[in-house]
Amino acid sequence: MMTKIRKAVVTAAGWGTRFLPATKAQPKEMLPLLDKPMIQYAVEEAVASGIEQVIIVTALGKRAIEDHFDRSFELEHALELRGDERLLREIRGISELVNICYIRQKEQLGLGHAVLIAEELIGDEPFAVLLPDNVFEAQVPVISQMLQVYDRYQSSVIAVQRVARDEIKKHGIIEPRQIEDRVFEVLSLVEKPEPDEAPSNLGVIGRYILRPEIFAALKLTPPGRKGEIELTDGLALLLGQQPVYAYEFEGTRYDVGTPFDLLKAAVAIALRRADIGDEFRDYLASLKWDDF
Repeated sequence: MMTKIRKAVVTAAGWGTRFLPATKAQPKEMLPLLDKPMIQYAVEEAVASGIEQVIIVTALGKRAIEDHFDRSFELEHALELRGDERLLREIRGISELVNICYIRQKEQLGLGHAVLIAEELIGDEPFAVLLPDNVFEAQVPVISQMLQVYDRYQSSVIAVQRVARDEIKKHGIIEPRQIEDRVFEVLSLVEKPEPDEAPSNLGVIGRYILRPEIFAALKLTPPGRKGEIELTDGLALLLGQQPVYAYEFEGTRYDVGTPFDLLKAAVAIALRRADIGDEFRDYLASLKWDDF
């Protein structure tokens, strides 16, 4: 029987500086990927994986995230008057997705710190962590895939993907020992190494199943070069106490952390959409590239 993991942390406290000026007054996590904000994809993945409570770590200026997942009686009333039952169900469904609570990260002190401040809400139980700037298309949600690995080994699991050489210094990189198809024991982790110093090309990509012992490890984790507490460094400390596993997920990952990456993801997802894919494909084919 699969271990039940009830809670997930979704981190949404960053400044979103790579999207300025769009994020001057709007949370990066609310930027649309087609017709949904990127954070909704993460919450929906958690719900599809059986998560019962989502803890969103926010910061000053992120109120739009709370409003998005709350009821909007005026909008619902307007849609009801128009007779738009499909859109009304969709809008109501957002507020009924899952039990969500919010906690603020008052200083930009890193991903590890963002996870640590959720400790009181998590308690002494394993939990998932999802970063909204990674969006996935997969037959089985990535967190669900990872839960199967957690169930076998009862230890923390991090999602990894093989990354190009020039992308290595953008990721935490693991030193792996393969123990089954797509599953590795993590021998060490390095945060954003130079390619020549990296122990592999398996990069950590924003999905985690963590045991509660990670909180004690994060409290002992010194700040990195930017004065931030890195989750990768906390996991490296945790390795001294218990095994950590890595899982090379099945599916397609979209990095939506920069404007260009968000655009690429929107194009790819649009081409796969049943309602607009064919029309968009025809539009792209009609473009005269010499005019650009």
